[in-house]
Amino acid sequence: MGGFIGLIRHDLRVAMRQGGEVGLVVGFFVLAVVLFPFGVGPEPEMLQRIGPGVIWVAALLAVVSSLDRLFAVDYADGGLDLMVLSALPLEAGVIAKCIAHWLTTGLPLTVISPLLAVIVNMRPSDMPLLALSLLIGTPALTLVGAIGGALTLGARRPGVLSALLVLPLYVPPLIFGAGAFAARIGGGGSTAHLLLLGGFSLAAAALAPWAAAAALRDALE
Repeated sequence: MGGFIGLIRHDLRVAMRQGGEVGLVVGFFVLAVVLFPFGVGPEPEMLQRIGPGVIWVAALLAVVSSLDRLFAVDYADGGLDLMVLSALPLEAGVIAKCIAHWLTTGLPLTVISPLLAVIVNMRPSDMPLLALSLLIGTPALTLVGAIGGALTLGARRPGVLSALLVLPLYVPPLIFGAGAFAARIGGGGSTAHLLLLGGFSLAAAALAPWAAAAALRDALE
């Protein structure tokens, strides 16, 4: 556990020292939501109807833009070789790096999402649901993104390639996350969608570290 926690702390310290990258992700998320009403018009009813989907798509794209932070730096400076040779299983190392990535990406996006909900005219009563859906769903985005980040190590354009790989896999959490609001507007409950979203995150937590670790071993051979 000492090596596991130490790896999380190391990645958090690196992220804080390179605070500009975290700021770019958050800034992209904010700008994507802020610019959307200028493109579709300021009609309150339309914004209220499509606002949750807009915020979810913006969060998804913001996470995609940060996936190269997961392994690329360690791959370049030899840190991944040390992870493979250490006593800590590589799968546990992948989980630790995903936790650090989520704490510096998914969690900030979740925290500021209620503020951006005001821009798309969401009702105050829907803001807790928005934050809860992102809190449940963004770990899946990081975990699935870890597979794409590991598979594209050493590629000439890893950012574009990883986006092409993971975006189709992001469709289920996007459907469940935005669908929770559609169900509430339609008079039904959002519990089923949140449970499906949580199930996807749990499945990603169980499977993604093994897949990402296998891809990392292949990239280091």
